[in-house]
Amino acid sequence: MTLPANTRLGPYEIVAPIGAGGMGEVYRARDTRLGRDVAVKVLPSSLSADTDRLHRFEQEACAAGALNHPNILVIHHIDTHEDAPYIVSELLEGETLRHRMSGTALAPRRVIDYASQVARGLAAAHEKGIVHRDLKPDNIFITKDGRVKILDFGLAKLTQPDGSSSQTEIPTRRVDTSPGIVMGTVGYMSPEQVRGKAVDHRADIFSFGAILYEMLSGRRAFQGESAADTMSAILKEDPPDLSQTNHNVSPALERLVNHCLEKNPESRFHSASDLAFALEALSGTLSSSGQTMPAAMPIIRPRTLERLLWVAGISVLLIVTIALAILYFRRPSEEARTLRFFISPTDQASFNDSIISPDGRRLVISVRDASGKSLLWIRSLDSLSMQPLSGSENAAYPFWSPDSRSIAFFAGGKLKRIDVSGGPAQTLCDAGGGGGGAWNRDGVIIFAADNGMPLYRVPAAGGVATAVTTLDESRLEVAHRYPQFLPDGKHFLYLAQSAQTENAAVNVGSLDSKETKRIVTTRAKAEYAPPGYMLFLRDRTLMAQPFDAHKLSLTGDPIPLAEQIGFNGVIGLSYFSVSDNGVLTYMSGFYGGGQPTLFDRQGKSLSSAGAPGEYFNIFLSPDEKRVAAAISDPQTGARDVWLLDTLRGAPTRFTFDPTEDFLPIWSPDGSRIVFVSDRAGAGNFYQKPASGAGNEELLLKTNERKWLADWSRDGRFILYITLSQKTKTDLWVLPMTGDQKPIPFLQSRFNEDHPRFSPDGHFVAYASDESGKFEVYVQTFPASGGKWLVSVNGGAQPRWRRDGKELFYIAPDRKLMAVDVKAEASTFVVGVPKALFQTHVISYPNPRNIYDVSADGQRFLIITPPEETTSTPVTVVANWTADLKR
Repeated sequence: MTLPANTRLGPYEIVAPIGAGGMGEVYRARDTRLGRDVAVKVLPSSLSADTDRLHRFEQEACAAGALNHPNILVIHHIDTHEDAPYIVSELLEGETLRHRMSGTALAPRRVIDYASQVARGLAAAHEKGIVHRDLKPDNIFITKDGRVKILDFGLAKLTQPDGSSSQTEIPTRRVDTSPGIVMGTVGYMSPEQVRGKAVDHRADIFSFGAILYEMLSGRRAFQGESAADTMSAILKEDPPDLSQTNHNVSPALERLVNHCLEKNPESRFHSASDLAFALEALSGTLSSSGQTMPAAMPIIRPRTLERLLWVAGISVLLIVTIALAILYFRRPSEEARTLRFFISPTDQASFNDSIISPDGRRLVISVRDASGKSLLWIRSLDSLSMQPLSGSENAAYPFWSPDSRSIAFFAGGKLKRIDVSGGPAQTLCDAGGGGGGAWNRDGVIIFAADNGMPLYRVPAAGGVATAVTTLDESRLEVAHRYPQFLPDGKHFLYLAQSAQTENAAVNVGSLDSKETKRIVTTRAKAEYAPPGYMLFLRDRTLMAQPFDAHKLSLTGDPIPLAEQIGFNGVIGLSYFSVSDNGVLTYMSGFYGGGQPTLFDRQGKSLSSAGAPGEYFNIFLSPDEKRVAAAISDPQTGARDVWLLDTLRGAPTRFTFDPTEDFLPIWSPDGSRIVFVSDRAGAGNFYQKPASGAGNEELLLKTNERKWLADWSRDGRFILYITLSQKTKTDLWVLPMTGDQKPIPFLQSRFNEDHPRFSPDGHFVAYASDESGKFEVYVQTFPASGGKWLVSVNGGAQPRWRRDGKELFYIAPDRKLMAVDVKAEASTFVVGVPKALFQTHVISYPNPRNIYDVSADGQRFLIITPPEETTSTPVTVVANWTADLKR
């Protein structure tokens, strides 16, 4: 089947063909819902004849795609078009490993780099019970920035015949994996596959060993004149010793390859995680010239090594690795070469963010455990372990002191600092939710206080914070974030976010002047990197461009360093950092949003209301048949309102303005939707018929930042939140009758947020940090002095059951809590909160409206992040500037 340009496959519009092969055709396509380019692989229609077989393939391909591991191709969607199944995946730029090798051996240093990435991808899949079954150079893709992606999970199962036929009976076929087409062979099958036996993850390890052998030798491990000869070699023969074909291969690396190629599965590496660990240990044994170091042990035969000897060998290599790492970071920069390695989280915790110290020796990593609690950990680059930083609970936006001895961070509405050697955290000043900071050698800290705020300065010893920048209303600026001092300690970079995304830019400000200079148009933070570069994102590609810190201007052309850098478009945060001495760190993966998923009271997942995406707010319609959601465009970062069908998950775009449209709420009768928009300034309210027909009408325009919250059941009032530099976030009411003049409901020197009307309209549940942390309260409406504490030990985002007899909220550990309540006239009785289940919302207490509750309180629609956030590693690149010279 050949698809012409502009053909529509659901929301995907074909742009142009990329390649073709025996397993189908691949096209570049445009995702019209999210505005991104994707790859669409259309498989032969014959594969859809057996519905059970196709269903199994869909399950496995979706499971693999849902991993979204940095080293596994992300699958977005599976469907059929004219009876032909098709797969929608991320679009990659680069080449397959087959093309990269082209029949020649690769340098051992490069081989270990590629192999380590493949092993990590396999480990992530195997941990979820997913086996590739068809691993070969054609199914390994290398992007232009050196990232490795495993392709075609699930296709082996689709192509494997049912019934009694074994996989050995599958004919050789052309398999399309990239713009180049190559012929697949049986040369990478494990002995158990050749025999037609059941396979597990160890089959992938054998295939991996065959690929590793080929990368190092330039020839296939098993190859005969016919398929039968090749299969016989797999069963009975060993490939020629690597040391005979490539003298640069160390004995330790040869032993590792042989360990993968054991005929008996029990004799191979027990897991891909063990294999990845062994490869990372070997990665330190290569000298800067690319030649191998002397062997730690002589070659031992037979190939089946005792596990004790293998562990001993790895222990020796670890010692060598650590010693070489120390020498690497201490030796003169002119002798250094680029060195890459990964720091991976555990199964019990995930990485939120990481920042390298100015001296390039330590990482501070924000770690979230399975319960949702977050803490800062310190990892020295010459160590194999991390240490928790006591006193940094729920820390956000950490940044280093210039001497790399202390860390500042935001927690509980305060800016704090703590020494990495230990000791209590010191509070410096009030700071709201924060948004990044910088610390110069004169003891001055500048920081972002919150959304809608400029930058402030405060002494590093603590004191009163004063504004150092001013939002530019002519550019509709809504926040200044992520400052970084330049070498003179006076000028600083910062991100100026705008309601019009095309006006967002990195500027230069000064401690001595209110004048600013626009440097580069971008929606993400930038960093200055010695000896004279600015690092910034361009469509999630990390760019380096020469920057004159004296003239405060860019020079030369930008150079790409890495692709698919983690990026949160709403807050403008890009997940990279750079030291003063040439160490770059970054994280890839998925940040923000997730998937609206329906759960019961026990936390069992029932269904999804939409495909994965960058969701930020959801609101159930009164009849619970639709969901109004704010979804961010992954390319532009701007949010729009979409309507989701809760039964089919089908999305319909509701707003189309290029500026930000978000936080939609339904009218009580479901006929209208009111939403926040930045099209006429920061945070104004518009309304539009829920049918999508008709024009959008400006409902409320003021000069302050504001957010929608709720609409009373009688339709008379809308609750919303405002932001003031004096009183922080406050609660206001917009009457929907009469003169519609806004009136304050709750104002104080604390933050009041997340308000919701009770079903009878006589009470408002909300969150306040007046006690030092957010707790849920109930206040009479209109306010008459009646006020009750609902939560225990923290809480936010309250929701009512439709009959008003139960309240729900999110606890600081992200558990969903339920409380029995009873309203009688002007009194309110609160029961004991009980935990329903552990949610996995990305952050607490914001973003707003990350979940909603059914009328009967039995189901909960929650924006749930994908599982792969737990496996996103930190990539460390030492002497990154060496790549600029290639």
